[in-house]
Amino acid sequence: MFQLGKTIVSEDIIQKDFVCNLSACKGACCIDGDAGAPLEEAETQILQDIYPKVKPFLRQVGIDAIEAQGTFITTEDGELETPLINGADCAYVTFDKKGTALCGIEEAYNQGEIDWKKPVSCHLYPVRVKDYSEFSAVNYNKWYICDDACTLGKELQVPIYKFVKQGLIRKFGEDWYRELEKVAEKHS
Repeated sequence: MFQLGKTIVSEDIIQKDFVCNLSACKGACCIDGDAGAPLEEAETQILQDIYPKVKPFLRQVGIDAIEAQGTFITTEDGELETPLINGADCAYVTFDKKGTALCGIEEAYNQGEIDWKKPVSCHLYPVRVKDYSEFSAVNYNKWYICDDACTLGKELQVPIYKFVKQGLIRKFGEDWYRELEKVAEKHS
């Protein structure tokens, strides 16, 4: 672990390789597990505001889940998340013709309907950020469903921090990211 400003960063972020391999995993991170995507408080209002423009990009089961649960949920622990369909798929998930899970929010963004790409936690994945009162912990979330992404990342020699560069800049800013690059250069 090392400190960058008000963040404590796992060395895995700079030492491990990762490139999503959607052809292998089919977007399993959006449909496996028992929790929705973590949300920041400000993102809950964004989801409410953009829902009418995102709705046409969603599956009916996703629309039904959102209209029953809301555009976001608050867990028993007080965490904010995207709602799930029957405790599995993220309600915002769609599928392409090959059965790969895609994000309806991101599709609305790609089509120019909205100017918000997706929750920052999704943009950062496989990096997870946990905010504490004095600092934020920045960690690699290793999950077996991403083994193919680790293999592809190693083959292409792309460390996690480079794969999620845009998400990290979005979350922490360009100056923070430049400092992370300096730390990574020293470690290599």
